[in-house]
Amino acid sequence: MSKAIYPGTFDPITKGHADVARRAAKVFDELMLAVGTNPAKQPFFPLEERLAMAREELAGVPNIRVEQFEGLLVNYARAMGAKVVIRGVRTVADFEYEFRMAMTNRAMAPELETLFIMPSVEYAHLNAELIREVATMGGPLGAFVSPQVEARLRARLRR
Repeated sequence: MSKAIYPGTFDPITKGHADVARRAAKVFDELMLAVGTNPAKQPFFPLEERLAMAREELAGVPNIRVEQFEGLLVNYARAMGAKVVIRGVRTVADFEYEFRMAMTNRAMAPELETLFIMPSVEYAHLNAELIREVATMGGPLGAFVSPQVEARLRARLRR
């Protein structure tokens, strides 16, 4: 059975994230969308809400499991029996960052491969930070996130 992990903070999960996850799920028997905590980031949504949004978004894909993880990705991958990490890459800047991360992971876990997947062209410009900024300013979100995620963004901003 082939297993892959698609890690991220998914704060919130975007149409671009979902696109990469669905496409990766066509290649692997099982894809774990691993919603992580990153000590360097202050998330907009708490972990439990990010997990719920990802589960709602990907509910129709039977071979995707949404789980939380903390700590080093390589340790999580080993514990889950995964041999592949999926990373979405939109721009050259993304690639430079992701390349460094992949090489660091390879140094710690040579058995772990990283596959880069570009999002579909209509999602190539999206990132969660930009979407949160648009939401904060009351802009339209339908092209960026699902209606469920949009509702959660609007609700969080009203608090």
